[in-house]
Amino acid sequence: MNYKSFIAGAMAFALAACAAGCSDKKETDSKPDTSKETTAPTDTTAATETTTEEELQPPVPVEATDPNTVTFDDGIFDFVTTRNEDKDCASGTLSVAEIMGNKMLKFTDDNTVPLEGKVQKVIISATKLLGSEGAAKVRSIEFDLYAQATADHLKTDDADGVRAPGWIGGGGGTVTANDDKWYDFKEFSGGEYNFETSGAVHGTFKFLLADSGMCWTEDMEDANFLIMRWGIANESDMYIDNIVFYDEDGNSIPLAEKSEVVMTDELKKQLEEAEVLASEVNSQAKDAIEEASRQVAEKQDQ
Repeated sequence: MNYKSFIAGAMAFALAACAAGCSDKKETDSKPDTSKETTAPTDTTAATETTTEEELQPPVPVEATDPNTVTFDDGIFDFVTTRNEDKDCASGTLSVAEIMGNKMLKFTDDNTVPLEGKVQKVIISATKLLGSEGAAKVRSIEFDLYAQATADHLKTDDADGVRAPGWIGGGGGTVTANDDKWYDFKEFSGGEYNFETSGAVHGTFKFLLADSGMCWTEDMEDANFLIMRWGIANESDMYIDNIVFYDEDGNSIPLAEKSEVVMTDELKKQLEEAEVLASEVNSQAKDAIEEASRQVAEKQDQ
């Protein structure tokens, strides 16, 4: 065998194979990798700003859905009074004001009482709203409470001098028919740290011991309850809206018709004055009749 020819042929074949392999590798390396996704750079700053703006939308009031809701839309609030005889009571006035397009009961704090330890208190008469029979059926009360900052003195983790109410919370209570014992309702809480006016902080008061007589009865002269807001972090006014009373089955209790509502203190005063005037007229009429009779008798004697 011619070994020289065989070796020369083998070497030529090996060189050809190497050349082909190198050519394939170069061709492969020169092609783009289509298995990998190519994405354009994103503006993360713009996305973050958009998200932040969406999260910080101002709160809006809660609309009433129950037909038996006290909404203050009629402007009447003669069933509400302030409590200011306690040392911690905030001093202020009541009115019905529109906030974010919704009429609510407003407690305007005059800020004469220091923030520390101050409590805003209002008393709401269930008897004047429901009548004595309706008040005796109440087993729970729900309402929405708002706060609106009137100064920029709130200090938060992010900034000082914020015009927002901050933490919003409180509780309530009532005098029951059980030997006039005081009954504390469950506390409620919420807050607003970015905007001047808060959203609704929902409160629920329940007569959990009604079976033991810790509730209202028909023979109570004025069944009422107290709403208190404490822990006030910044000068602010309090708003109350959407009061609903529920019976033991969870059904809302109808509000009394205007003709059925228990007389207000002003009406009672007017009635008492009318009765006094009528008594005076009757007394004068009696005196006139007696005088006329006396004169007739004197003429007859002549």
